[in-house]
Amino acid sequence: MSAAHPWLEPENWPKTPMPREELEIRIERVLTLTNIAFLGTLGKNGPIVSPLEFYADGLDVYVFPQPNSPKLKAMQRDPRVSLAVANPMAGWACSMGCQLFGKADLLEPGTEDWKRGMQIFKWPASSWEVGRVSPEPPHGHLMRLRPERIVYTEHFLRRYGYAPRQVWLRNP
Repeated sequence: MSAAHPWLEPENWPKTPMPREELEIRIERVLTLTNIAFLGTLGKNGPIVSPLEFYADGLDVYVFPQPNSPKLKAMQRDPRVSLAVANPMAGWACSMGCQLFGKADLLEPGTEDWKRGMQIFKWPASSWEVGRVSPEPPHGHLMRLRPERIVYTEHFLRRYGYAPRQVWLRNP
């Protein structure tokens, strides 16, 4: 038994879903606590999982894949992707993260959607970090993920009577 956190015990594992609005707020919070995620794509020879930089706009996520990279080619062949975001944890009591599932929209440079996405994606900081300082954003596809499903995990929810794993659906 956990002396500090008795609500972590298996018999205290609630199944209650959170209200949708509250769940969306928690998902958005996770998407702002870090900007590193793991993108899963389907390559020619099987799954590819890549750590990468992302930025969120609500529940939508933007990624700037390197031109001609295996992950970009994989998304061009099959747009189904999964993006996992987790924050460092120091035990079960504070584990928190989410996994987004959906189709990658590869936005063409110069389109209105691409321009909007580049306002969200912090390309000046990335460009500076890799020594490519420019007043103009880099040209290339920008990937937008508008998830169809999100699985949110936070074990601290158990303390409040909610299931530690919550599922958000775009069209419930």
